[in-house]
Parts: sequence; structure tokens; C-alpha cells
Amino acid sequence: MTAPGRASGLDAQLRDYLAHLAIERGMSEHTVAAYRRDLERYSAYLAGRGIASLADVREADVTGYVETIRSGSDGRTALAPSSAGRAVTAVHGWHRFALDEGTTADDPSAAVRPPAAGKRLPKAISVEEVERLLEAASLGEGPLPLRDRALLEVLYGTGARISEAVGLAVDDLDLDGEVAAIRLFGKGRKERVVPVGRYAVEALEAYLVRGRPALARAGRGNPAVFLNTRGNPLSRQSAWAVLQQAAGRAGLDQRISPHTLRHSFATHLLAGGADVRVVQELLGHASVTTTQIYTQVTVQTMREVYAAAHPRALA
Repeated sequence: MTAPGRASGLDAQLRDYLAHLAIERGMSEHTVAAYRRDLERYSAYLAGRGIASLADVREADVTGYVETIRSGSDGRTALAPSSAGRAVTAVHGWHRFALDEGTTADDPSAAVRPPAAGKRLPKAISVEEVERLLEAASLGEGPLPLRDRALLEVLYGTGARISEAVGLAVDDLDLDGEVAAIRLFGKGRKERVVPVGRYAVEALEAYLVRGRPALARAGRGNPAVFLNTRGNPLSRQSAWAVLQQAAGRAGLDQRISPHTLRHSFATHLLAGGADVRVVQELLGHASVTTTQIYTQVTVQTMREVYAAAHPRALA
């Protein structure tokens, strides 16, 4: 039931709410205008369903509105999850105001959640860019370039997390077996053994023979594979700096992170035909669902290749 003195039509109810935002809550003119745009679309949607007052709105109406703005089925622009979320927030505010003012007996929007934002595709760099990065890491003389090259080869060659790589102990390496492998300890100290390719093996052996002994002499016999100049285990922050410096020398984006190499490892494996469950095991993901986001990257790559190469792709 409409409270005495309160307007009942949608247009009048919207004017009441916008006035409340501007006067009682002191929102800026720009913010109120944004609310007006979102709620005028909502009001038009309700009117199109024969609804003349907020008191007549049901939860299904609000849910239908969210689907409409996401799809653009009302003839207007379809909204991305972030913009749709803002619109749903405006709807929540209007219904709560109506309830507080006694204009409505309940809030039909209370259980309606904004659309979830889609997962961002992981950033990956090309194989050629990886090669440039690895070459840049080994520039210079002394033990540090040997260490840096080995570190980045391990990150890209195994998909290890940065914490797993810097946490490696010498006893975790099995480079002489029929299939070279390393033992990684992931989240919750969950152990997994992953194979190591020839390039990473060669970089590790060069570092262990010609680089690590020089660094170890400054310390007290620490078992960590990757050491700093004081003979202590390399920290995650220092490993990050190694990558940033190599990226700068290679002319790559300075925002490249250790996770970029992990993403690239997974993306390149899947693009080469690896089974997603094998990649799951290599990455140490508890669920294959986590790994499947990388398949979206390869699908996008296939689309781009198809569009560029197929003679009738653009027909």
C-alpha cells in the first residue's frame, strides 16, 4: 500500500528517490545522473511488463531485468558484468528506499545478486618472447646470470609457482634419471614431481657447477638451490626483481610477473595438444576447473589464426 503523501507512479517514485539521493544523502550531480540513467532503464522495463508501481514488482521481475540488461533484449546496449552490477546496485537502493518509506511492503530485489564478473584470461607471452626473456636473463659474467637463467628456465619449463621455485632444495632435483624431474611443494605443502626439459636441465647444471658454489661460499651451507649473494635462499621479491630486469633487457612489458611464465607454460602446452588433466597435474591444481580457464586462451588463439588464415573466414 502506498503511504499517504507519497507518489505511487513509477516516474513519481523515481523522482522521490533521486531527490533523496541529492538532498538527504548529498550525492553529487554526476552520481545522481548515473543513478537516473540506470533506473530510467529499469523503470521502462517495468512499465513494459505492465507494472505501474514498485509495490507491484516481484522478484522474478528484478531477475528478468538483470537478464535483459546483460543480453540487451530491450533493444539497448548489453552491459558488461561490472556495469550490470552497478545497475543492480541502483535497483537495490531504490527498492530499499521504497521499503523504508513505506511505499512497499517488501523488497523484491533483496535476493537478486549482481552478475558475476567473468574470469580474466591469464596473460601469456609468446614462445618467441619467452626465448628473448631467457636470453636476456643470462647476459653478463659471473654466477648471477647463471642463476637467473636457471631460475627462469625452471619457472617456464615446469610451470612452478615462484614460491615453489625459490623453495627448491638441491635434494629436490633429479637431473640424472631417465627422465629429469624436480620435486615441488605447492599449497599446503602438497608434493608433486614434474618433468624438466632439456633446456632447464642444461641451465640448472651450468648454475650448479659454475654458479652456485661461488654464492654458497658466502653462506653457511644452505641447501636451497637458488641463493643470493650472501649465500642465503633467494626471496620471492628478489626472484621477481630478476624477472623484471630480464624483461627490461628483452624489451618486454615491465609488468610481466612470475605468474606470467606459469600462465605461458600452461597456455603453450595446451596449444601444443596437451590434455587439460595432464596440465592440471603439472600445475598442481586441486581441481581441473581451475586449469580449464587456460583452454579459453587457446580457443581465442585458434579463432585468431582461423580469421587470419582461412580464405572464407571473413566472408
